[in-house]
Amino acid sequence: MRVAGMLLVALLVAVAVEAAPRQREPNASYAERRAKLRAQIDAPLVLFGYTGRENTSPSYIFSQEHNFYYLTGHNQEGAALLLIPDKVPATGAWEGPREILFMPARNRQRERWDGLRIGPADANAGERTGFDVIRASDALKPELEKAARLWGEIYTLTPPGRGTEAGYPHTTNWSNWLRENAPGVELKDARRTIAGMRQIKMASEMELLTKAIELSMDAHLEAMRMMQPGLWEYEVAARMEYIYKRGGCDRAGYSPIVGSGFFSTVLHYNTLERRIEAGDVIVLDVGGEYAGYTADITRTLPATGKFTARQREIYEVVLAAQNAAMAAIKPGVTMAELTRITRETMDKAAAKDKDGNPLGRYFIHGLGHHIGLNVHDASDGSALTPGMVLTIEPGIYIPEENLGVRIEDIVLITADGYKLLTARLPRTVEDVERTMAEAARSRR
Repeated sequence: MRVAGMLLVALLVAVAVEAAPRQREPNASYAERRAKLRAQIDAPLVLFGYTGRENTSPSYIFSQEHNFYYLTGHNQEGAALLLIPDKVPATGAWEGPREILFMPARNRQRERWDGLRIGPADANAGERTGFDVIRASDALKPELEKAARLWGEIYTLTPPGRGTEAGYPHTTNWSNWLRENAPGVELKDARRTIAGMRQIKMASEMELLTKAIELSMDAHLEAMRMMQPGLWEYEVAARMEYIYKRGGCDRAGYSPIVGSGFFSTVLHYNTLERRIEAGDVIVLDVGGEYAGYTADITRTLPATGKFTARQREIYEVVLAAQNAAMAAIKPGVTMAELTRITRETMDKAAAKDKDGNPLGRYFIHGLGHHIGLNVHDASDGSALTPGMVLTIEPGIYIPEENLGVRIEDIVLITADGYKLLTARLPRTVEDVERTMAEAARSRR
């Protein structure tokens, strides 16, 4: 009996070791990106993953630094990456591997609290991570010193602005570590180069991002079907979260926004503590994260299932502005141009504010942004290029009327225009009202 029990425990441990923490792209996709980056840089690159100590909240769930994850697919704490450029330095040849993943040794006692990890000495570490060379974390310093002697420069993520960064100072801490452990080396920022790669999505990325978008649309459809006066904002958000998580999303892509009445005019309203009343419009900006990739979708709904005349008037202006911007989408166009078209469409509309002023002044944010591993994903600011995935989200917010309308859809830039990835989610007044009316009949 005792032997059988020990065998069972061993089997469970073996199964747990092999279990993937979440779906990810094939190792070949990450390797392809690293090879592409090595061809672009003229000095070694060192990137550091998060340590797991960036947040001390008991509710914190580890999620890897996005640039590091983009190049490695490794979602565990304390790792680092060294890439050696394809270009040979004039000072001498590099003797050693071109890619090395460094990770901490396994701590068996810690794993009993936090779960099993991959370690550098594990026999299957290379197969699981996609790296031919994996070394313990303490081997990074001698490799760094050797690279610094040959090139005198190191690419990394340097702090933005004047050496400051919002939140946990990840890039500041590791830039200081590099200067201490490779004195005299010049640090070069790799952020823009990596951002230029991240803004063009690979097919393997699109599979995951499309799944996040589809599940988030399911959540928005559920909100349309359940919406009615008397619900609390948090009830709607909770039901939407249930839908996309039930489908396989890991978490929310960002704090959900369900803003009714006056709070429909507050862009990042997330307290969700108001009871929805008849006559309200509700702005729902909600997206799930699937395998690290995040959707971002907004719809504006009437609480009763029917827009008032004024709500419909403003909604139609926002929709017309969105349609005008999308009609102009093609490679080479800039977001600034699309934003100008959006605001001009609003200003030319017959609808005005209560004082007769054009409505463009009530469009108070950018027209859109890239999405991917981050809800506001990395970009180098270049014009639209095939393979980019962006939101198009015009909005008009009139606080004195308790009336905010935002419509946010997701587009994939193609060779001759765009593909609307959120096309199956009702967007017009008629389609929104019809969907809500059908649900109301079913409830009755």
